[in-house]
Amino acid sequence: MPVQRRPHRAARTTGTALLAATALAATLVTTLTTGPAAGAAAAPRAGHAGAAAPAAFTHPGVLVSRGQLDFVREKVNSGAEPWKSAYDRMKASKYAALDRTPKPRAVVECGSYSDPDYGCTDEREDALAAYTDALIWYVSRDERYAKKAIALMDAWSGTIEDHTNSNAPLQTGWAGSSWPRAAEIIRYTYDGWAQDKADRFKTMLRDVYLPTVLKGSHSNGNWELSMMEAAVGISVFLDDKASYDKAMAKFRARVPAYVYLTKDGDLPKTVPGSGLDTRDKVIKYWQGQSTFVNGLTQETCRDFTHTGYGISAISHIAETSRIQGQDLYGTDVGERLRYALGFQARYELGEAPPNWLCGGSVKRGLGPVTEVGFNALHGRLGQAMTNTQKLTERNRPAGSNNLFVAWETLTHAENPR
Repeated sequence: MPVQRRPHRAARTTGTALLAATALAATLVTTLTTGPAAGAAAAPRAGHAGAAAPAAFTHPGVLVSRGQLDFVREKVNSGAEPWKSAYDRMKASKYAALDRTPKPRAVVECGSYSDPDYGCTDEREDALAAYTDALIWYVSRDERYAKKAIALMDAWSGTIEDHTNSNAPLQTGWAGSSWPRAAEIIRYTYDGWAQDKADRFKTMLRDVYLPTVLKGSHSNGNWELSMMEAAVGISVFLDDKASYDKAMAKFRARVPAYVYLTKDGDLPKTVPGSGLDTRDKVIKYWQGQSTFVNGLTQETCRDFTHTGYGISAISHIAETSRIQGQDLYGTDVGERLRYALGFQARYELGEAPPNWLCGGSVKRGLGPVTEVGFNALHGRLGQAMTNTQKLTERNRPAGSNNLFVAWETLTHAENPR
């Protein structure tokens, strides 16, 4: 049965004045601090595993920057392809419906594979709808879409208090990845979001989402990667450097434990506290796979769909990090992402797997997850990615996986900014 609504937390209902004061103080500090201009990508810093947060966060700066959004707007409004077709597909989707009714719940309960599903699909799809509306607003300047994005965000920020059941951490990560993308675009490109409601949305992210996702997970690797994507995006919107650094540190530890490279040695790397302290335990965690090659992921032999979740989160975090001034594409993160994309693309395109790989059988269905990494590694850095390119171009215009990935041909195809 659906969970009964819980009483609101005191912190959710009494902190408006404090939040306003905090926001004012943050604004004054930012004004007095030398940092990137709002909306401009920060000057790149060398990628390293230490402090990752910039001196001042760039806004909008979660997955897409103002420069990237301007590029998209120029292409769509000139009728250029593939951006025009990608935009048309987005605008025709259910997520763009202006008559959409938000369905917030105080408690979202999600079991394994969202069974039971008490608000799980509603939350994810309302968050994706808010992001969709924000993108349409930016391209079209039709205020109806900005107002719709705000209505969706306000509905949830005034209601949700918790996520429960076994899939709660992953659900929090998925929805928590989409919300800050929408909020960043609306907050920094539209002046119609009431300050008290924007502050309430920040409180929602800070109280309901961030504590859960920052804990990380020792489940299959796509969990922690999605959770860190949410944590990074939320930290940007909150201008929370400490949480950003904590999330990035967990991310930097998880990536080499998710994507194997031969330089790792005979066995894949593990993350601290995983308990994977024997060869047998590592092989079991890697779905029974005992032969390791460049680009194999911890979930390749589970299925490509979950692998796609992990690869997508890696690319999203790397893209946000680049916008915030720390370019990870030229580091070990980018190398692992390139190999992971290429390895999965090879078999997603139809090549028969050898007997040593997953017993000679793979479950395809990678999803619309290649555009961001392909654009960064091939488009910006010029790295050859033949299979990834073929798969990416075959799947254009990419849509949504209805969880946390959406419209990435539109936002990232051949985007040089």
